[in-house]
Amino acid sequence: MCNSGTGVVSGWLQKKEDRCVLLTSADKQKLFFVPMIHALETEYFGSKKKMALSPSVVPQESEENNANCVETKQSQTASTASEDPLQHLCLASQEVLHKAQQSGRSRCLQCGGSRMFYCYTCYVPVENVPTEQIPFVQLPLKIDIIKHPNETDGKSTAVHAKLLAPDSVNIYTYPCIPEYEGQDHEVVLVFPGPQSISIKDVSFHLQKRIESKSGDKADDLDMPPRKLVRTEAQEGWHLNESMGKGPELKRVVFIDSTWSQTNQITSDERLRELLQVELKTRKTCFWRHQKGKPDTFLSTIEAIYYFLVDYHRAVQKEEYRGQYDNLLFFYSFMYRLIKEARRSGEKAKQKPIH
Repeated sequence: MCNSGTGVVSGWLQKKEDRCVLLTSADKQKLFFVPMIHALETEYFGSKKKMALSPSVVPQESEENNANCVETKQSQTASTASEDPLQHLCLASQEVLHKAQQSGRSRCLQCGGSRMFYCYTCYVPVENVPTEQIPFVQLPLKIDIIKHPNETDGKSTAVHAKLLAPDSVNIYTYPCIPEYEGQDHEVVLVFPGPQSISIKDVSFHLQKRIESKSGDKADDLDMPPRKLVRTEAQEGWHLNESMGKGPELKRVVFIDSTWSQTNQITSDERLRELLQVELKTRKTCFWRHQKGKPDTFLSTIEAIYYFLVDYHRAVQKEEYRGQYDNLLFFYSFMYRLIKEARRSGEKAKQKPIH
């Protein structure tokens, strides 16, 4: 028999949308996932709290442990696996996340809050996720993330980057923005727009900025050539030496915000002069993709990951061997968890009693 409340199980039957659904033994487990979609998004991305700006205290793993890359195992059929854009990632073992999922929420050792997997305000794993079992990722560039003040901490994927690459990543809450004045020849902003360029053209445009700065400097100093050379040496600036080294990208800025809130940050005068880069060929698989936006609009952690991969190949001209895949350590786990929950929920609805 069916209880009157929707979604309440009595024996083998569940009432759902005025239908009685027969639950097999396999469906019992599936039923767990039906409400889990909402629970997951609330659990991992839910409440609003002010984001802490203190640095993470996640310890570094040894280089030997960090180099041990375990290929993620897939249990889906070939057709299902082909739909998983993250299936080829070379990831550290996610067994610690599976165990944490089974044991449930745990305490943050810094603030005492109850969280799943990690604390999104302190940027540390929770008590039942040992830090030594979380991969540490070394990045070739510094990453600054500017978070909109109205962005819900628990919904942001930016914290993944801070957890996994704490030495290279800093998160700021707008209007708090680092000072980039005089550094626009070594800092870029990843954001789509009419003036955005592709990653392969970054070096060329940074070089043009170096040349422009060098020309402006020479024009501003109204003095004889000998005096000019002596002044440049005193200031530690030499045009020929700077040109010989070529452009060197040192820092990349990302915006963590809903797309409707980004204009307030991108139009800020402290960011307006930065070279903008767009990831034009990458597509998102984020489960909270915003309706009406193109699939090239990525979540924050996707943007960071894909930028680094493309930078490694197009600018550093090196073969990519999964060095940054662990940036998606948490993201890929949650992606599959939520995807499976949705698939199970849909299948459960397709078994009405006639």
